[in-house]
Amino acid sequence: MLSITTGCSQSNPTQGTTSEQSPQAQEAASTPSAQSGKTKVVTTFLPIYLFTKAVAGNVADVEILVPPGTEVHEYQATPENVKAIATANVLVKNGLGLEEFLEDTVKNAQNPKLTEIDASIGIKPLNEISPIVKTAQEEKDHEHTQGNPHVWLDPVLAKQQVTNIRDGLIAADPANKTTYEANATAYIKELESLNSEFQQTLQKNPSCTFITFHDAFPYLAKRYNLKQVAVVQIPEDQLSPTDVQNAVNAVKKYKVKALFSEPGVDNKLLRSLSQDLKLNLRTLDSLETGETDPQHYFKAMKANLQTLETACK
Repeated sequence: MLSITTGCSQSNPTQGTTSEQSPQAQEAASTPSAQSGKTKVVTTFLPIYLFTKAVAGNVADVEILVPPGTEVHEYQATPENVKAIATANVLVKNGLGLEEFLEDTVKNAQNPKLTEIDASIGIKPLNEISPIVKTAQEEKDHEHTQGNPHVWLDPVLAKQQVTNIRDGLIAADPANKTTYEANATAYIKELESLNSEFQQTLQKNPSCTFITFHDAFPYLAKRYNLKQVAVVQIPEDQLSPTDVQNAVNAVKKYKVKALFSEPGVDNKLLRSLSQDLKLNLRTLDSLETGETDPQHYFKAMKANLQTLETACK
């Protein structure tokens, strides 16, 4: 298998506050919080929103900072993001260095009452587990300074994230503890069922080998005995014939069976590779775009499982 996806670049964000309020924070401070009186929760990007909304149900107002389909790794915060954090009770993030934009955004929001939930607390991160094959001289390095952040793509680690979110919401809003616990229990039961489905399906073709263009799937690979043999870094545009040939050579070296793209990715190299190598083109979803219904996680992951099952035969 070969997965071609968008790249990512992470650094290590730290949280802090400053003594001066930004104009955005001053404006936000004068804005009433949710009229409903519910706890206001802001989440960073789609998977964290899905998990948080599943736990919160209707007893808290949950918002998302990074619009689905937007590149979270290189996201630039907006004044609306600052305002949202300034008026929020809780901020939920993936952690592991993913949300680089948060450091300055939280500083500018100047919200001393904000509770922050790191959904990846207690999860041991994986570092780079595969050799990096660069196809272009000027290709920007994709850094994972705190380990790989894509833990939500492993249903077992997703359970830990949901548990962390549950505990954080209970601490911030103890009046709704019973609801948070019940909602989390129901969602975790679905994640356990999904994990069993992945195990039973993928064990039929053990050690299925793949190459990825976006290092998003090492947790999934480790959990289900897939083998990620390399990460091929390519530019997303302005491709030279040498870039294409280098990518083709890498694919041929590892004898992969299929090409994977992410939803919404239109890459000229992807089309060239699929034609040159006479390989089928399929979609593998990192869940950074999609529907905002918490059930979308299961819909997308089951589609991924079907894709993997087909490609691994």
